[in-house]
Amino acid sequence: MKEVSVLCPGTIANLVCGFDILGLCLNAPADRMQVKLLRESTVVIQSADGYALPSDPQKNTAGAPLVEMLKQLEEGIGFEVTIHKQIKPGSGIGSSAASAAGAVVAANLLLNNRFEKEDLVRFALFGEKVASGVKHADNIAPCIYGGITLIRSIFPLDIVSIPAPPLYITLVHPQIEVRTSDARQILRKEIQLKDAIRQWGNIAGLVAGFMKSDYDLIGRSLEDVIIEPLRSILIPGFHEVKKRSKEAGALGGGISGSGPSIFMLSQTGPVALSVESLMKETYTALGIDFKTYVTTINNKGIQLLTD
Repeated sequence: MKEVSVLCPGTIANLVCGFDILGLCLNAPADRMQVKLLRESTVVIQSADGYALPSDPQKNTAGAPLVEMLKQLEEGIGFEVTIHKQIKPGSGIGSSAASAAGAVVAANLLLNNRFEKEDLVRFALFGEKVASGVKHADNIAPCIYGGITLIRSIFPLDIVSIPAPPLYITLVHPQIEVRTSDARQILRKEIQLKDAIRQWGNIAGLVAGFMKSDYDLIGRSLEDVIIEPLRSILIPGFHEVKKRSKEAGALGGGISGSGPSIFMLSQTGPVALSVESLMKETYTALGIDFKTYVTTINNKGIQLLTD
């Protein structure tokens, strides 16, 4: 193949208590990306939607991973990437990860799947470093592997796929921007031991809840005593949405990635739709533009488009 098109799904990082170590792949929203094989060792990035993109691939979330990939190739080849953005940058739904992961997965298809998924994550981490200044895989890993992933370690890279029961995800994206790098700046550098112990219990409970299909345990474990109290300050309407969603029957939820998007998990579709309605009511009353999504877990990750 000389050119491929892929669908690059959005993701939810952290899953409330699992800061930088848990992530979930979504069926919507998703970006679309075309990657073309070139006969010279270069990386060219183009936007199909008018976004101003850095011309230097080293400073681009899709370009930097491909530059790292090319270092592993002996052939004098390169890649041209065209991105159709549906996941808004700064949304907290894995926009930079969709670009970084989509680029390396598509390029790997053109290379007849020369690299393993773990290699692709390593390459894509360079895109996340461009976006936030830090290599974190909680968006990239679920985007490439699909489903829910646990990043046990970055150095060395150790990714664990977590089975989960059927879940509905309701998302609201207030049309304000919270940059990942800015959201990291407000975090405390030290935490109290009692908070760490409570957080560890929630992470373990959430993973166990997924694996046992225990919806009550999932709901009890969707608690964050370290990150959410600080980051929620940046998101108007957060506490009202969370309170009303749980009253409507949602299992729980919180900030998607670094925000401003908010997600809620539900056991049934009707509850997920009820949560969407109250999210709309909340942000309409606040006078803030928003987008909502009701979706499910994407267990495949990035997919090749054949149309």
